[in-house]
Amino acid sequence: MIHLIIKRQDSPDSKPYTQEFLVPVTKNMNVVTALMEIKKNPVTKDGQMVNPVAWDCNCLEEVCGACTMRINGKARQACSALIADLEQPIRLEPLTKFPVMRDLIVDRSKMFEALKRLKAWVEIDGSFDVGRGPRLPRHKQEEVYPISKCMTCGCCLEVCPNFSKDSDFIGPAPIAQVKLFNTHPIGNMQKADRLEALKDKGGIASCGNAQNCVEACPKQIPLTDALGKLNREVNIFTLSRFFDF
Repeated sequence: MIHLIIKRQDSPDSKPYTQEFLVPVTKNMNVVTALMEIKKNPVTKDGQMVNPVAWDCNCLEEVCGACTMRINGKARQACSALIADLEQPIRLEPLTKFPVMRDLIVDRSKMFEALKRLKAWVEIDGSFDVGRGPRLPRHKQEEVYPISKCMTCGCCLEVCPNFSKDSDFIGPAPIAQVKLFNTHPIGNMQKADRLEALKDKGGIASCGNAQNCVEACPKQIPLTDALGKLNREVNIFTLSRFFDF
């Protein structure tokens, strides 16, 4: 049997509490499988029938980031956390840097609103039907491809000392996307808008360079490299605006 201690919360305004569960072991079991076992039979270790534990998941192959939670104190994806590799009892908690909606489900709207603020997309104007657009040189592709693997899971924000539910800092994951889209030949047309957003309150100047983000990223994205280069670009952009050149 697997022993799980789960931090639960019935609603955004209610107080958190913990419940313990025992579930049978199966081959190649991960944390999502364990939570599904609890859903089938939501009985605590003490034999009390309770509501099933609520959590998010989607792809089940560490691509969507939806199942991110704290597992034994570390922010990671439940789908790739194999039970055999975890110390028991296994403690499951929601991420602490986002508002809890219910149990292990958090509201990551702040991160998605930051992507809107930074215009983390490539604008199209109807000219896409004329054929293929400009291509990136190989060295540029290799530079920004790792950033494209970001799944907005929130691990980097969970470990960032400058990011919280109440802070203005937009966090390393959204900032790194500016590097990705400013490098794109078409996305580069909105470069000034993105750098302007990074220059504002809560932008790149709020990064304390703790470098926890690059250690926590499950996709090994070189976040500190991207932030360092963007910091230089923002400084040059600010000076160019000041001296009007």
